[in-house]
Amino acid sequence: MSKIVPTILCAALLTLPVAATAGGRVLSNDLSQCQRGPSALIQIDGIKSSSGKLRIQSYRATSSDWLAKGRWLSRVEVPARAGSMTVCVPLPEAGSYGIAVRHDVNGNGKTDLRSDGGGMSNNPSINIFNLGKPSYKKTAFAVGNAPKNLSITMKYM
Repeated sequence: MSKIVPTILCAALLTLPVAATAGGRVLSNDLSQCQRGPSALIQIDGIKSSSGKLRIQSYRATSSDWLAKGRWLSRVEVPARAGSMTVCVPLPEAGSYGIAVRHDVNGNGKTDLRSDGGGMSNNPSINIFNLGKPSYKKTAFAVGNAPKNLSITMKYM
């Protein structure tokens, strides 16, 4: 894969809203919540350092909700650990969702394009001529009344 595509995807991921707005619930990473009911058990790979925080947000997979400011359903924030981490995101009901992950490497709460990274459910690529966010259709996954296993690979500049 060309270096241009991951760079542009990373830039698109880093435009995700940073401040806590009128979104949903902020949760702890309680893996027991992914033993039953609608939830996403997410294996996050490719975390480049153990500094800063990971922010994992869930959205309904609709064009009006996906990555829209204040439209996230739940958020889990955890200290970053280089390599791989597993995170549980409980979901409100069976349905179609998307997950966005952001690594704030220096923990300053701001987007630093040269150091911060991101990833999304289904690990979408992005069209280099469309610098916007990937479509909700590319990141959507279905969840029934049981946990859904996902794998997200982080991308950095």
